[in-house]
Amino acid sequence: MSRLNPILAGSAQSTEAYRQAIAQSSEAVAQWLQQPEMYQGKTVAELRERITLDFNPQGLGNQAAIERAVEYFLKDSLAVHHPQCVAHLHCPSLVVSQAAEVLINATNQSMDSWDQSPSATIIEMKLIEWLRTQVGYQPGDAGVFTSGGTQSNLMGLMLARDAFFARQGHSVQQDGLVGNLKKIRVLCSEHAHFSVQKNMALLGLGYQSVTLVKTDRFSRMDLNDLQEKLAQADANGEQILAIVATAGTTDAGAIDPLRAIAELAAERQIWVHVDAAWGGALLLSEKYRDYLDGLELVDSITLDFHKQFFQTISCGAFLLKEARHYELMRYQAAYLNSEFDEAQGVPNLVSKSLQTTRRFDALKLWMGLEALGQKQYAEIIDHGVTLAQEVAQYVSEQPALELVMQPQLASVLFRYRTQQLSDAGDTALALFNQKIGDVLLESGRANVGVTEADGVTCLKLTLLNPTVTLEDIKVLLALVEKTAEQIAA
Repeated sequence: MSRLNPILAGSAQSTEAYRQAIAQSSEAVAQWLQQPEMYQGKTVAELRERITLDFNPQGLGNQAAIERAVEYFLKDSLAVHHPQCVAHLHCPSLVVSQAAEVLINATNQSMDSWDQSPSATIIEMKLIEWLRTQVGYQPGDAGVFTSGGTQSNLMGLMLARDAFFARQGHSVQQDGLVGNLKKIRVLCSEHAHFSVQKNMALLGLGYQSVTLVKTDRFSRMDLNDLQEKLAQADANGEQILAIVATAGTTDAGAIDPLRAIAELAAERQIWVHVDAAWGGALLLSEKYRDYLDGLELVDSITLDFHKQFFQTISCGAFLLKEARHYELMRYQAAYLNSEFDEAQGVPNLVSKSLQTTRRFDALKLWMGLEALGQKQYAEIIDHGVTLAQEVAQYVSEQPALELVMQPQLASVLFRYRTQQLSDAGDTALALFNQKIGDVLLESGRANVGVTEADGVTCLKLTLLNPTVTLEDIKVLLALVEKTAEQIAA
C-alpha cells in the first residue's frame, strides 16, 4: 500500500504523492491545450477498439495510471475551448473554476449535512441569497445548487405538483397520487427542453400530461395560443398543474414573454416555473438584462452555471420564490437533519435537495465572481450575445449561406444553400447540411451543430467562448463553405 500512496491524507508521504499526481496531470493538460486540432478524429469503432480495461492485479501506481489516462482519455477528448467547437451549450471553463475543482475534490465535502460541510454550507446559502437578489426575489435562502437543468426542472415540477395537490387538501408525499390523473396538464412551448416530458414521466403523470403551446417565428411561446390552450383545458375539465416558460431555448436561445405568462398564470393560481438554464446568465448582463423582465414574478427558476457562466460541469441551481413550499418535500433523518439540529439553528441542506450526497459546486461560482468581479463577468457573458448578432449580419451577406433565424442569445442558425441545392428539393437540402456537420466532425476540424428550426434542417453556432472573435467565425464559415463544395464535388 505504501508504494501506491492511495489515500489523500496529512502524512508527508501522501502529501508528496498528491503533489506529484497533480503536477503530472496539470502538465499533461497544459500540453493538450496546445494541440492545434479540435479533435483527433477517431470514430466510435476506433475508440471501442483502442480503449481496453486491463486491470493489473498488483496495480500500476499513480504515475502509470495517469499516463494511461492521458493517452486513452485526454488525447482523444474534444477541445471545448477550440474556436471551432461551437455545436452545443458546452462551454470552455474559467481558469479559476479549474482551481476550485482542486479544492472541491481534495476536501471532498458532502453538502447534505452541516457536520460534513460546515463552511461550504454557509457559502452555498449566501450564494443562493445573492442569486435571489439578482432575480428580484424577496430576501431569503430558498434554493439549492443542483447537477444542472434537468434536476432543477424536476424540482420545480415536483413542487408545483405537490403544491397543486396540497391546495386540494392532499399530500402527495404522504399518500401518493390520487384522482383522475389523465385530467392534469402542464403547459410549455413546443421548443421547451425535453426534460419537461422526461420529468413528468418520472413524476407519475406521463408524457400525456404535457401540452405543447405554439411558438412565434422566433421560437417564443405564443400568448394567444397559451390562452387558447388554457380555454381548451377548461372546456375539457382539465386542471393546469404548471406552466413552464423558457428563458433560452436550446437552439434559438428564445426567451418566452415571462411577465405576460406570469401575470396570466397569477389570475388562475397556476405555478410558473422558468427554465433559465441558459438565459439566466443575463442576470449579470449590462446590455441584455431586460430580456429577463418578469422573472421575479415566477414561482421557481432553473439556472445553469456550466453554460454561459463558464463553470466546469456540473454546476446549476434551483431557486424557489416561497420558502414555505419546501415543506412539501421535507424529510427528517435523525443522522442528517434532526429536529434537535434544526432547533439549534444548524443548517442541513439535505432538506432542500433531491440529492443526499452532493458536491460543493457552489464554490466554483463564488470563486468566479470573486476573481472576475461582476463587471468583467458581464462583459464575457454579453460578448457571446453581441458576437451572435455580428455573425448573423455576416452570414446574411454571404451568397451561399442563409440565415434561418435572427439570434436572440448566443446562437446562430443558418444553412448552406445554393440554387442547385434548392432545385433538388427540401429533403436533399436537409441531408446536405447534415452531411456538412458530419464531415466537419469526422475530420476533427470543427464541431458545428445540426438541428431543426420549424422543420428546416440547419447548422448551429453556439458562441459561448468569450475568446472567440468574428474573425475566428469567418474562418469557420469559410471551412463550412469549402466542405460543402467538396461534398458537392
